[in-house]
Amino acid sequence: MSSRSRTQSVTVEEIGAVVRQTRVAHGLRQDQLAAAAGVGVRFLVELERGKSTVRFDKVLAVLNALGCRFDVAPPASSEDHA
Repeated sequence: MSSRSRTQSVTVEEIGAVVRQTRVAHGLRQDQLAAAAGVGVRFLVELERGKSTVRFDKVLAVLNALGCRFDVAPPASSEDHA
């Protein structure tokens, strides 16, 4: 994942790439990670490909199974929305 400031958004494609890179780094096959996260292999394939309609609760389950962190923070001020 590229370096970015806290005010920029992240894409599903970037999350998918991080999932794939981390899975491979841990030496896991897709079926192994899917089982550990409680999701189907098809879901994991779609997530790694950056499908925009994946279920967020399942994305979080995969990230948690990999030990990844996902941070969400409100904007520093209302001016950030302008």
